[in-house]
Amino acid sequence: MMTVARKLARIRKLMAAMELDGVLLRQRRSFSWLTGGKRNYIVTATELGVADVVVLRDQVYCVTTKMEFARIKEEELAGFAWEWMTPEWFEGSEGAISSLCRGKTMGMDVCPELLPEVKGRNISRELAELSFVLDLEEIERYRWLSRSVAEVLEKTCREIEPGMSEFEIQALLASKAAVLGVQTPVLLVAADQRIYAYRHPIPTEKKLERYAMLVLCGEKWGLVANATRFVHFGALSPELQETKQALAEIDLAFNLATRPGVPIKDVFRQGIEAYKKWGHPDDWRYLHQGGPTGYASREFLANLDSLGIVQCHQAFAWNPSLRGLKSEDTLLVTESGPEFLTQTGTWQYLQIEKDGILYSRPDILIR
Repeated sequence: MMTVARKLARIRKLMAAMELDGVLLRQRRSFSWLTGGKRNYIVTATELGVADVVVLRDQVYCVTTKMEFARIKEEELAGFAWEWMTPEWFEGSEGAISSLCRGKTMGMDVCPELLPEVKGRNISRELAELSFVLDLEEIERYRWLSRSVAEVLEKTCREIEPGMSEFEIQALLASKAAVLGVQTPVLLVAADQRIYAYRHPIPTEKKLERYAMLVLCGEKWGLVANATRFVHFGALSPELQETKQALAEIDLAFNLATRPGVPIKDVFRQGIEAYKKWGHPDDWRYLHQGGPTGYASREFLANLDSLGIVQCHQAFAWNPSLRGLKSEDTLLVTESGPEFLTQTGTWQYLQIEKDGILYSRPDILIR
């Protein structure tokens, strides 16, 4: 509860700076961030939850329907000294929210058009920025989640066999995540030539022959960890051998540039320079390169015009790619360098030395 109190203080500081009477939180990410990883959702395919939080200067309200009230109060918000408003399910929550916000100027994490009776403005960007720097409790949860996502990916890569369809591989990967209570907002699988043809391939009925790409963005406690792994049956072609070496260098350029105090656009620029250095000057144009992560698979997609600077204890997931290959891990920014949260130590790695330090980057698993 001390963590919740600190986060409420940060919201109220933002309210004062923006001359607001209150803040309305409707997004799943906002609820999980404020409550220390609690859940307010039923449908996972939407950013909105079924319990909203109204933060005023001297009080906090949770608004949800009677249909959802018991579970959320007993399983999610037990011990929270918040007030409740619980309209009937057939009434919805909008009327109750409007009554709480009447006569007030509100900030909200959704478009004001969704609640025309509430006078307010969308401050979702400013609210998201409050979550960029992770506290110690969040970091511990994120370490567990990131390692679990990587282990699920790597175990699946070791178990799949030629002849399995991409759908079957998807099912195996999703089931391993589900056992851990990890949601899968992004789950990509591609086999063989589909890896070369598409940089964002969703699973199909295509059967695996020799080469597979597995991508997982796993969510728990509102946090999202991101990783990609590849497995190849038999020896690699000379072209793929060359590609993986170049991509590992590009990947490391992005990650080592992600240091506290560095403008995010400068990190991106250093990554683009690495593409040029390793003979692939235009490949960054064919897939986004990632960016800050944490309470979203990407808080925004970094580019040469991105605002903001890298902060200590902020998470990033860069995903540079070349034809037929992509590299992606989740890292935590620390004063001593990047901590690769999705690195298990049990995978097949490429070793790259920079300034006397040896770094391990994920290789293609050969089976």
